Amino acid sequence: MCSTTNMMPRSASSNLPYSILILVFFLLTFSFVTSLVDFTLGPERSWISFHSPPWARRVGFSRPFSRDGNEELERPSRVIGIAEPPLAPSRVIGIAEPPSIGIAEPPLAPSRVIGIAEPPLAPSILNITNKFQNSSTESPATDTAGVIKTYTKLERLEAALAKARSSIREASKNNNTTSIQEDLDYVPRGPIYRNANVFHRSYLEMEKLFKIYVYEEGELPMFHTGPCRSIYSSEGRFIMEMEKGNFYRTRDPDEALVYFLPFSVVMMVQYLYVPGAHEYHAIGHTVADYVDVVSQRHPFWNRSLGADHFMLSCHDWGPHTTSYVPNLFKNSIRVLCNANTSEGFNPSKDASLPEINLKSGEIKGLIGGPSPSKRPILAFFAGRLHGHIRYLLLQQWKEKDQDVQVYDSLPKGVRYESMLKKSRFCLCPSGYEVASPRLVEAIYAECVPVLISDGYVPPLSDVLNWKAFSVSVEVKDIPNLKTILMGISQGQYLRLHRRVKQVQRHFVINGTPKRFDIFHMIVHSIWLRRLNVLVQD
Repeated sequence: MCSTTNMMPRSASSNLPYSILILVFFLLTFSFVTSLVDFTLGPERSWISFHSPPWARRVGFSRPFSRDGNEELERPSRVIGIAEPPLAPSRVIGIAEPPSIGIAEPPLAPSRVIGIAEPPLAPSILNITNKFQNSSTESPATDTAGVIKTYTKLERLEAALAKARSSIREASKNNNTTSIQEDLDYVPRGPIYRNANVFHRSYLEMEKLFKIYVYEEGELPMFHTGPCRSIYSSEGRFIMEMEKGNFYRTRDPDEALVYFLPFSVVMMVQYLYVPGAHEYHAIGHTVADYVDVVSQRHPFWNRSLGADHFMLSCHDWGPHTTSYVPNLFKNSIRVLCNANTSEGFNPSKDASLPEINLKSGEIKGLIGGPSPSKRPILAFFAGRLHGHIRYLLLQQWKEKDQDVQVYDSLPKGVRYESMLKKSRFCLCPSGYEVASPRLVEAIYAECVPVLISDGYVPPLSDVLNWKAFSVSVEVKDIPNLKTILMGISQGQYLRLHRRVKQVQRHFVINGTPKRFDIFHMIVHSIWLRRLNVLVQD
């Protein structure tokens, strides 16, 4: 049975608490949902968040995280393997005296110093490992942060040079007059070297690492050849050996440390100069055109502005010819017989080339001489009146003294070579230009050379101590020449004579170059200058 209780309707006052309860429930539900969405999507993606969260300012953001729909999210950039911008090739220039690889002064910084005891290091490549250096392809290296870096062939070459510098610097700590390096052919020793151990270490590093690329542009007879039987023989013989390619030459320009510009100024003079003309622009313009051609066909000249390129000339006009290409004059390694500091020769980057007169193309009969006791003449010179120094010498001494025999032309029946071998001292005055073949002629004849010049940098001064085997007389002291030479005691002279014989091997031209002869020593002078240049892409 059903209940029959009377159901009465509710009043308005009884419905109010129930409505408030429903409203509070909806507000709590909305708040919970918004918090959940904001937590899940993050403030920058949430359509609910209209303000930056308070922690955004604490980490350095100066604007809210909301973005336009087309704006990409910012990501931190990452630069791999670049510590600092690459440096352009530079040098420390202005060394007042010929460079040395054996002096005790601290190294000049930071980029280019030739021949000091502690060669400058290349800090950007010092940490490259041996495995990296010996690799023939680009090798990845991983640092402690896991960043992979690849190295170019050029960086690999510079790494090898950095290791060589370090080895040479280590050798400089030994001040003995005899090299401690092992060598079956020859061990440098004695005071004829600025530092025998440093020179020997450097020479061995050169044999191991040095590669020269010879540009193939240019045609005979002004390129790729030179005179081999004249007063300019040292120019022709060097070009000839480089063309043969038996030593140091590489056919791959990417593995070369230096690049040879194989033009011959002597041959250009022969074919381009008009006798009697007062200018030789055609020669300079030819050199400029040649450099322009190789710089357009190859990237190497522009990469270093010529700092890892070299030219070689024994002609008096060689230095001026290079002035037609400013970067060749001021940046490149110029190997010159006319090594005159007053005409722009810079010992810190240029190398002095000995002038060697091979009339027959051979040295047979020129090497050697009698003992000191069989040399009755104190001093000897024979040569034409070229330049003011010879004028002063001839004016003061020509045919005036039996001890100091000076001639502009030898008497009939007297042989020049025999006079060299009869003399204790051989005078080597500059002519129109500073260089003279008499320097090497004296060494060949085992006659102590006497240098009389202004501004001349003798050959191989970067490794040889010329004071140990020669005598230098200032131009103003020409009238006192006999007094100066007579003041050298017998013991001193015997030491000078013995050292001349020892240094002779470094000036000999061989049909096939032999270790430590003049060809290799010239290359070593170039090596030293390249050793102290940092080239970067």
